Amino acid sequence: MHSRAQAAGSRWLDPVMWMVAPATIFMLAVFVYPFLHGLTLSFEPLEGGAWSNYIKFFNTENLFLTIGTTLKLALPATIINVGIALPIAYRLRHKTRYQKIATTILVIPITLGTVLIAEGMLTYFGPKGWFTQALQMFHLFEGGIRLTHNYWGVLISLIISGFPFAFLLILSYITGIDPGLTRAAATLGASPYKQFQHIVLPLLIPGLAMAFCLSFVQAFSVFPSAVLLGSPAGPTRVISIAAYEAAFENYDYPMASTIAMIMGMVQLAVVAGVLGLRSMVYRGPVTGGKG
Repeated sequence: MHSRAQAAGSRWLDPVMWMVAPATIFMLAVFVYPFLHGLTLSFEPLEGGAWSNYIKFFNTENLFLTIGTTLKLALPATIINVGIALPIAYRLRHKTRYQKIATTILVIPITLGTVLIAEGMLTYFGPKGWFTQALQMFHLFEGGIRLTHNYWGVLISLIISGFPFAFLLILSYITGIDPGLTRAAATLGASPYKQFQHIVLPLLIPGLAMAFCLSFVQAFSVFPSAVLLGSPAGPTRVISIAAYEAAFENYDYPMASTIAMIMGMVQLAVVAGVLGLRSMVYRGPVTGGKG
């Protein structure tokens, strides 16, 4: 018993434990406590029983449909971002004098922010914007074209703002695959396509799944783009707008917490589904053990 107490005391004297303490306190204060507080608040409705807010959400068409609207924006944006980022990251996996320049150019949108991207899109893609006028000038498109204040404006914004994030994630996974594996396959006569299909892609599937999940979570929380570039009272009324209206227009904080909890559950369901598919396709290391 005495030796166990000594071991516990020495563990608290370990400098590593004290180095972990600030991060643990930060996680508890910024993530765990707000989540638990919001979860508790969602079961304290202004009217009715504990589950009244959840019942109201799924019985109110204006609220329930926001889940489908958000998924129709987040899923295509995530698929497009990951699909475009994969071949570009694969092409830039080797260190060359052009890699840093190309990577810097591709990740510039991540430094702009959603509001600045939205303002730029309103100028470029608006009814009197450069893009629209160019299409009409060269007779590439007859009639009016609208790429703002609708579904397409929000989707384009999510692609522009989310692509750098997906690209950097996939690039980090690809560069972690041992290049000796593809070189060995090349010496055995494998074409570049076969190398990618049978070596790179299987090792990359776990990384692609994580990149998809993180990109989806980022896209699912869309708010500024849906307001500035979409139609928040119509086809782009996403679930975050419903939460905002409940909290700051109706001052119903329990209902806003309920919507936030449902938002988190939908995200968790999609992430769990993607990770489940990943485990069915591939079981093994994330990378090829570079180094």
